[in-house]
Amino acid sequence: MTPRHTHHTGRPASAGVSLNRALSKLGLCSRTQAQVLIAAGRVRVGGKVVRDAALRVDMNRDRIVVDGEAVIAERKVYVMLNKPRGLVTTRDDPLERDTVYACLEGLDLPYVSPVGRLDKASEGLLLMTNDTRFANRLMDPASHLPKTYHVQVATVPDETLLDRLRTGVTVDGETLTANSIVLLRSGGRTAWLEIVLDEGKNRHIRRLLAAHGIKVKRLIRIAIGRLHLGDLAKGTARSLTAEELALLAE
Repeated sequence: MTPRHTHHTGRPASAGVSLNRALSKLGLCSRTQAQVLIAAGRVRVGGKVVRDAALRVDMNRDRIVVDGEAVIAERKVYVMLNKPRGLVTTRDDPLERDTVYACLEGLDLPYVSPVGRLDKASEGLLLMTNDTRFANRLMDPASHLPKTYHVQVATVPDETLLDRLRTGVTVDGETLTANSIVLLRSGGRTAWLEIVLDEGKNRHIRRLLAAHGIKVKRLIRIAIGRLHLGDLAKGTARSLTAEELALLAE
């Protein structure tokens, strides 16, 4: 998806943000792309060329123009994606790895950002939106929104080990715990666990399990709150329904 000019929704925007963040919030492009546009002298604020990406602007009052066209707020969109393994959850990757945006090609969408992250080796439910208030609410630790994962591990844990996992650990000064850990099934030398978190520290589950010598073979997020991945095909994306959005608002 390339930067594009957008359609007005009539919804007020918050005041006092940096110019590159304003362009991102308005659905034009990412903050990194905005910095390039600004540095190239392609952005005007109040009729004057601005080359400072950190300039504070009032999105309700300041007229922002890119390449001679006014930029106005885009319609709000909410997308669920079944992230495949091997993609990174970012738009601009300095290592030029494949990103989750490859799954959105061909869809008529404004610029959207991931709500939180799944690491490169992880799979499953990822939300993307251009509604920053919605995203911030879902990511706010105070919301305690549970996230459910199915995790294949290279061992068959007994009840003693499961109890140790449930107790939690401290790794590099961070306490890693889970709301619940349940053995779903096992066979041979592997097992599947269901792990529910209400917070999402960096590589939380992998670090928690590694602290007990447990290797993760697959890690799939199957639900965020009451919103489930369902039968959405891997690598595909679709808009959330009104009913699904309501589930996330509860």
